[in-house]
Amino acid sequence: MAMHRIPTLALVGVCLAAASASGWAKVSQAEADKLGKELTCIGAEKAGNKDGTIPAYSGKWLGVPPGLGYKGTGTPLPDPYASEKPLFVITAQNMAQYGERLTPGMKALLKKYPDSYNIPVYPSHRDFRYAEWVCKTAKENALVGELQDEGMGVDALTGAPAFPIPKSGLELLWNSLLPVRAWKEQAVYDQAVVYPKGNIAWGRVKYDILAPVNDPTEKQRPHTTNVLSSYFLTSVLLPERQAGEIYVGKESNNFKTTPRDTWSYNPGTRRVRQAPQFGFDMPFGPGGFRTVDDDRLFNGSPERYNWRIVGKREYYIPYDAYRFDDPSRKYADILKPGHADPDAMRYELHRVWVLEATLKQGYRHQYAKRVMYLDEDTYHMVMADNYDARGQLWRVAQQNYVYAYDMKAFQARTALFYDLVSGAYLADRLSNQQNAPSLNAANFTADHFTPDAARRAGR
Repeated sequence: MAMHRIPTLALVGVCLAAASASGWAKVSQAEADKLGKELTCIGAEKAGNKDGTIPAYSGKWLGVPPGLGYKGTGTPLPDPYASEKPLFVITAQNMAQYGERLTPGMKALLKKYPDSYNIPVYPSHRDFRYAEWVCKTAKENALVGELQDEGMGVDALTGAPAFPIPKSGLELLWNSLLPVRAWKEQAVYDQAVVYPKGNIAWGRVKYDILAPVNDPTEKQRPHTTNVLSSYFLTSVLLPERQAGEIYVGKESNNFKTTPRDTWSYNPGTRRVRQAPQFGFDMPFGPGGFRTVDDDRLFNGSPERYNWRIVGKREYYIPYDAYRFDDPSRKYADILKPGHADPDAMRYELHRVWVLEATLKQGYRHQYAKRVMYLDEDTYHMVMADNYDARGQLWRVAQQNYVYAYDMKAFQARTALFYDLVSGAYLADRLSNQQNAPSLNAANFTADHFTPDAARRAGR
């Protein structure tokens, strides 16, 4: 197959990438009018690419595709593309043929594991759409969305990306912090650190999450300045030495005026204490293998980095990842030494925004630079390349997503964090041998996410 040249689309210029946080707020009416026409309702290009390998957006399905036999939230999501086979498989031996559509992180994995790692590429799909109220809100946000406090906060209507036509790195970041996602999530997820010889350190976490910004029942959408972003209650079940630890807290939509508020319960002392250190590069999970702000590839305050839009590119990315979650695939089948079983993965060619974060002078973080890849159709981060203080590529992260039929939006699934130095990797949010996540169904209220609630849960 001939090598494809990838255009850097003219939507993003150098001046836009360097725009300050206090500028570039609302767009013109003429630009906003493109939403739902040549752009999808949240700002992606509707057209396919020049060679037809990325299809035009169809948005033909809202909710469950016809005849799929889905049994409802809390049960496995059937794969609408289960019958498809890979178009081709990228290996270390043929990677030069596809190099312009591979990120540095993907190339590094192919080089590190030349005999076992590969990238199966399937037909690309853009078949699912958001509810009409999301589209209406996004179009309003194009005209009213604004950054606040030098990008530490945002003022926009809730329930849709704040900046469907982003003009700066911080606007693009806030789209990923406040995308369309679950209003309520209740799940038990397994975590596994797989070491080079195949031995595994296990973790298990119970998540209860309530995200007021995504409440689909709101008839009049409130502004982000008037509601919290989310509440969380995280209970550690494994490893045994940490079992019983509980973190509870809330997150606002302005990290300057209302920083993340977190409390921790220690089962040894049976005491609840405020945990101001919870966030940024605090180690989290079995072996402290990933940082708190690695969840969904980035979360929390943007304060430690400078943010820049590099451009929009065409890359092979994890997409429509239903096969990875198939309960017939047991952990022993998926978690191989060095990397997850390539047969469990699905990659498609899509356009992505490339967002670069460089550590500010005077700030500290394990990652001196992060390059993040955001799916243009959802603004979800699907891959990240994380660099150490020497400028060396250190960790490569991939985040699987699926369209969750009940909530009519895309949901984060298993994330893979590959350490290129140690040769170990973390698989996070595994559910193959657990009940499938329950989305938008739990009977949560804000009272479930208080220090007293953590104390009660720990008894």
